[in-house]
Amino acid sequence: MKTVNDDIRTRSYRATDRMRDIIADNTLLLSALSRFEIALGFGDSTIREVCHRTNVDTDTFLAVSNLMSCRDFSYKRIDLTSLINYLKNAHIYFIDFILPSIRRKLIDALSNVEQNDVPLLILKFFDSYQEEVEKHMGYENDHVFKYVEQLLNGVKDQQFKISQFLENHKPIASKLHELKEIIICHYNGDGNKINLINTVLFDIIMCERDLMKHCEVEDKIFSPAVMDLEKKVSEGIYLNELKPKMVTDDALSDLTEREREIIACVARGLSNKEIADKLCLSVHTVATHRRNVCAKLEIHSTSGLTIFAILHKLIDLSEVKL
Repeated sequence: MKTVNDDIRTRSYRATDRMRDIIADNTLLLSALSRFEIALGFGDSTIREVCHRTNVDTDTFLAVSNLMSCRDFSYKRIDLTSLINYLKNAHIYFIDFILPSIRRKLIDALSNVEQNDVPLLILKFFDSYQEEVEKHMGYENDHVFKYVEQLLNGVKDQQFKISQFLENHKPIASKLHELKEIIICHYNGDGNKINLINTVLFDIIMCERDLMKHCEVEDKIFSPAVMDLEKKVSEGIYLNELKPKMVTDDALSDLTEREREIIACVARGLSNKEIADKLCLSVHTVATHRRNVCAKLEIHSTSGLTIFAILHKLIDLSEVKL
């Protein structure tokens, strides 16, 4: 008898699939959950239901999940704000968590090993790689993502195009692959530390795969979507799509004081977690408020809410991070 999981393995994921089924199909999607700020404990809920509850754009989640699982995907309906938040969270994971963790494990595995200066050279090789990753991702955070955030507010930088980013966007997992090969094929370390070596090697292999998929998301989903946005902004289409959503002061009076605070925080560029910390709320409560705001205003993008907040003087233009 054919099961639900058997069916999922033969096609792209859909919004009506259970979230637990796609995680069972590809456990690497656990990283996508954390980067979209989706908590576990979703029971039998569908992808659409989970995304709706956590204020994550369903099409964006599906595009990333299908790409990570080598399925057919579409970038045409993604929400760039959601995707940028996903990519920023991925950068935090690589720079602040997994690479420092690998370095600590390397030190433990290579310490007190008498093999000339090989352990020191391996550590220097890794440190050089870590600096390269930090520089690569720092450029994206400080320049590329800010450029796209300006586009989302209808402002186009005439000196830059996303095609320039693509031309210079080189894979950043190759040196990690080299390190893996060095350890597997050439490093003859202390037999007493074989478990430590194997543990760090496993982390290196998983990080390499994760970085490769991360770069694919940027090349195959993020960049094409930005190209489409560039075209819309250049032709004056994008802001025209947003303006009909700018509602009257009657809609403003329908918002609670808390909902106005939430909109202001969103417009300032805060994530759900940052909003929750600032207003002393749970992340779930913030997501619920955002969902209610979107329903009341019929504005579903962060850029739309930002424009609404500026027009209705919930924040000053100077508070928006361009």
